[in-house]
Order: sequence, then structure tokens, then C-alpha cells
Amino acid sequence: MIDKETLRRVVKLQREEILLFDPGIEREDVTKLKLDVPFALILSGIRRCGKSTLLRQLMKKVKGFYYFNFEDSRIGNFEIRDFEKLDQIFIEEYGQQNYYFFDEIQNISQWEIFVRRLVDLKKHVIITGSNASLLSKELGTKLTGRHLTHEIFPFSFREFLKIKKENPSKEQFEEYLINGGFAEYLKLKIPDILQELLKDILARDITLRYKIRNQKTLRELAIYLLTNIGKQFTYNSLKKNFNLGSINSVISFISYFEDTYMLFTISKFDYSMKKMLVNPKKVYSIDNGFTLKNSASFFDDRGRLLENIVFINLRKNYKDIFYFQENNECDFIIREESRITQAMQVCYEINENSRDREINGLIEAMDKFKLKEGLILTYNQYDEFIIKDKKIKVLPVWKWLLEKDIDK
Repeated sequence: MIDKETLRRVVKLQREEILLFDPGIEREDVTKLKLDVPFALILSGIRRCGKSTLLRQLMKKVKGFYYFNFEDSRIGNFEIRDFEKLDQIFIEEYGQQNYYFFDEIQNISQWEIFVRRLVDLKKHVIITGSNASLLSKELGTKLTGRHLTHEIFPFSFREFLKIKKENPSKEQFEEYLINGGFAEYLKLKIPDILQELLKDILARDITLRYKIRNQKTLRELAIYLLTNIGKQFTYNSLKKNFNLGSINSVISFISYFEDTYMLFTISKFDYSMKKMLVNPKKVYSIDNGFTLKNSASFFDDRGRLLENIVFINLRKNYKDIFYFQENNECDFIIREESRITQAMQVCYEINENSRDREINGLIEAMDKFKLKEGLILTYNQYDEFIIKDKKIKVLPVWKWLLEKDIDK
């Protein structure tokens, strides 16, 4: 519990700090989000991806608001009963307002009870959080049907260009391909920024919350997966490689990585859910800069970096992403509702060595799912051809990222 006057001082200091905070370039999410809906709006994403900046930009869209950051060390042992004091302070200091902005509220046990009461009172509540699992557990109880979730990612290529004040080009994309989209790193180019981010995620979001004892193995597994983006793995192979006692330990560790938005996995597509669960998975990272600055060895596979960027852009817009493999492999297929609607390959360039492999894998997927068009994304090639009455379009990844129909 925290005393009211200490809480009041923190409220006032936090508001001064957030108002002085550099809002930066306007995030694309600002135009997508509607704040006047009768639901709690949950903004979730990896640490340091710009959630607080986005909150500041959203605050500018409303006339009056309350704000509180629950990761502030000055609040000590804030408890569920302190929410009532917090609300009283808000009213006493800033009058009656309809908008509540909360940073990292999932740190407080039973936070959803207070938020549910605000929503029932027709207040607009906007929340950020960096752990999808912790948020979803509470949302699935007290806030069922009373919330909307929106995921936040590091800067897109378009946002990267805004920061740089540059026009789209292959040269600008090359920089984005290597440096990624974390704003602080783009400004300062200090590798420690992204290395400390990994340490914070492992220590604060995983080890502390889940009481992990084997911290060394947790870190080694994270770095191994970051070093192997775009590659297949099985839970059993990881169990053996890292001497973990059971497959359940591997599954738990990887679920923690995914909950923090650090890593993502996709399954090999099969109509049988049971087979999909046991098939090898592929792993991707939240950001190429994050990958390169935390990899275990020198990483210079441009094809896998391209593939990772494509995956992240797909992940912003689609939940059901798989890879397809029978005689050949297709990097990504997209399922919308109950139907596969897209198939695409990603390679650095189409040449004599890669042409048959990339095309055959794509055609096989298109045949399987009766698709008339397919896409091959490359570093900087354009083409279009017809094979077996099927159209295959070849585009540079950077052009594809800028197409209006990519961001829904």
C-alpha cells in the first residue's frame, strides 16, 4: 500500500514528465486507433517499441485526461486498494475527465477490476503492456467482451523514412534492413541499447515473473533462436541441445519469449491440428537490429533478414501465418477465416541456383490451395511471369512494404 500524499506527488511528477516527453514523429497507429469506443483499449508490444510515445501522441487527441505509469519505482508496493486513492487524486488535481491512460498496468495484481469499473462508468481507458500473456489472463476474466487489443511494433519502413526525412530508395532500405526500427537505437547507434533491451526482457519480464532458476540456459536459448531466425526447429532438438529436463520446459521458455514479443514462431501448415503441433516450427525476431546486436555469431545472411522483415509486416496484419512444405517449401501462406488466401516466397535474389527452388515451392503451394496468384519478394528485383496458368509477381521487399494495401 502507498500513502495518498506520496501517490499524489508521483502523479504530478509523472504528468510533468510525460508532457515534457518528446512526442517524436507521429506513429502510423495514431490514425488507426479510435479512442471513443466503449471498451478498454489495450496497446501491447515489446519494451522500448514506442508505446509510451504513442500514448503521448494519443493524449493530444483529447481535451482532458489522466495518466499513470505503473513501472515507476517511486510507487513502491502499489496494491489493488490504492486504485481508489489514485482516482481520487486524479479528480482532485485535474477535475472530472473521461480519458485514462495507463502504462504497464499489468504489473499490479487485479488491475482489471478497477479498469472494468471505469469501463462500466463509460470512461475511456487506454492501457499499455509488454507481456501478452499477463494481459490476456486478466482480460479473459473481468474484461471479457469489454476490451480491444492493438499490437505495437518498432518503426515500420515508412516511419523509418520519416525519421530520416528521406525518400524511399534501395539505399535507405539497406539501412533499415540492418538497423531495424527501435527509435532509440536509430538515433544513437549504440549497440548496448539493444543488448540491454534483451537483458531487461529476460530479467524483468521472464526471470522475475516466472521465477526462472536456470537463467543461463534461458539466455542461451534466446540467443540461439535469435541467431537462427527463419530456420526450422523442434522442441525435442532444443531439449537435447540445451540439456533441458523436459520438452515442457522448452515449450514454456519459448512461450515466454513470444509473450514478450521478442520472438515469434510459426507452424508448418497441415489440416490436422495434431500434426501442426508436432511438426517443426520456424522462428522469427521482432526486429533485425535487435537480432544482429544479440546474435551469438557473425550474421550476414541477407536472405533471412529479408524474410524476417516480411514476416513482421505480415504479423502486424494477420494472425494465421504458416509455412508450407511437401516436396518443396513455401516461406509463408496466409489463412483468413478458413481459407488460405496468399502464398509468398522471400529470397535475396532469383538466380540460376535459386530460381527452380523458389518457383517450385511457390507453385506447389498455389496448386495445393488453388491460388491463381503468388508473390516472390527479393532485395531489388522486379518481374512477372505465368506458369501453369498461374501469375507470379516478383517485387523488391522495400516496394512491397510501401504498398498501401499492406497495412490494413
